[in-house]
Amino acid sequence: MLILPKFIRSYSVSRKRRAFKKGQLIEVDISDMAFGGKGIGKVVTEDGEFVIFVLNTIPGQKVLARVVKCKNRYAECKLDKVLVHSADETTSSFQTIPGAPYAKLPIKIQENYKKSTTLELFKRIGKVENIEDKLDSFISSPETWHYRNKMEYSFSVIRYDLDEEKEYDDFGLGFKHRGTWWCVENMDKDSGLFDEDFENNLHQIRKFCEKSGFPAWHPPKREGFFRHLVVRKSYYSNELLINLITSSDEVHKFDIDGFLELLKEILGTRLAGLFHTLNDDTGDRTIGVNLKERLVYGKEKVVEQILGLDFEISMQSFFQTNPKSAEKLYSKVADYALENNSIGEGDVVMDLFCGTGTIGQILASKTENTKIIGVDIVPEAIVDAKRNAERNNVAGLEFYAADVGKFLIQYPQYKGKISCIVLDPPRAGIAPKTLNKVIDIKAKKIVYVSCNPATQARDTEILNEAGYKLSKFSLVDQFPHTSHIETIAVFEK
Repeated sequence: MLILPKFIRSYSVSRKRRAFKKGQLIEVDISDMAFGGKGIGKVVTEDGEFVIFVLNTIPGQKVLARVVKCKNRYAECKLDKVLVHSADETTSSFQTIPGAPYAKLPIKIQENYKKSTTLELFKRIGKVENIEDKLDSFISSPETWHYRNKMEYSFSVIRYDLDEEKEYDDFGLGFKHRGTWWCVENMDKDSGLFDEDFENNLHQIRKFCEKSGFPAWHPPKREGFFRHLVVRKSYYSNELLINLITSSDEVHKFDIDGFLELLKEILGTRLAGLFHTLNDDTGDRTIGVNLKERLVYGKEKVVEQILGLDFEISMQSFFQTNPKSAEKLYSKVADYALENNSIGEGDVVMDLFCGTGTIGQILASKTENTKIIGVDIVPEAIVDAKRNAERNNVAGLEFYAADVGKFLIQYPQYKGKISCIVLDPPRAGIAPKTLNKVIDIKAKKIVYVSCNPATQARDTEILNEAGYKLSKFSLVDQFPHTSHIETIAVFEK
């Protein structure tokens, strides 16, 4: 009799316990919620109870879920269809879109789920004891509807009909149907997230493009003419920048002037500018190195205002998507960094990963005696930051294009003087090597802003081992009707 080595026998048993196959559909009752909008359900198999995680679901729903990944005791799934709605859900006058899975859930219930799942995350990953005692505040979004300042709509020759639950060969303009990359749901009215007037008239733009005779993009074949429509809004000036992205195939025959006139009819003086971008890459992106952008009409930028400071925003600029909520976030960051006059004379506050300098300018505008420095490795961002600071007449602020690990070598005058570091890294978080470089600066306090609490919770354990204790933190809801939540954490030596 052949006796297999132990590790092979374990693997064989493990393989047999995989109760579901990738792509398989499962009916699941959702009973609980995990961080990131993952509803939790349980099903009974031959091997016992099996946990099912289904993205964008809530307790009380019965759903049809499609398996994405299956492990020994749990499976990760995508939502295919809600079979029975939760008793907590309400009706909505807005068009349902994939990007707002909780639009029918009262905002206070949404916030309670975000709060409880984030606290559990810090307990489990960050190893933080008594995390409830460290929660300073939950900051709600000032506006729960029509809060976004940017939207990206996609064209496709494959349209998904929500009522009939079928795909059709058609001319589509809207958002990608949940779980697909090839078909879109037509936008026929306001989604409740972006500009109401624009979205209520998006069907006119779709009809104009369809009548032009040029085809919408065919994602599987990677061919076609109309690809994306990107719109950026300034809440300060109530203006919109629009970017029509097409391929270059016979583009000289397209009536761009007629398209412009339609936009003027819809928006009037609210139309700040129109771009026409040519994209012949096969990848489904709205930005890239090979794109050719042309300003057809109006201005290249609009101005947004945050806490009394003006910021120029182009179509490609990164800027907070919910500016009213961003004001609340930045105010809390400034309070944490400058609270109780904790910054002594001669001390410096570093705004790390400063980008175009938003946080640094806000800090500088709130203090007269503290020196603020902004540091980013991207030289172009520093150029923009300096221009923005000059535009706003903000003093006591300097910007440097430098790597954090080499900063004190390049600028030794700041050695031992940086008492507080404000971090606002990208969604992927801080690379471990970079975080160690931050720790090496030996600041007394770190104010860590995160759009992904999972990575912040991971870094919390590293900071704790380096002698930085989490003293308090706040949650900021920048994206109502989604699972996203931002955190501002204070770590002190």
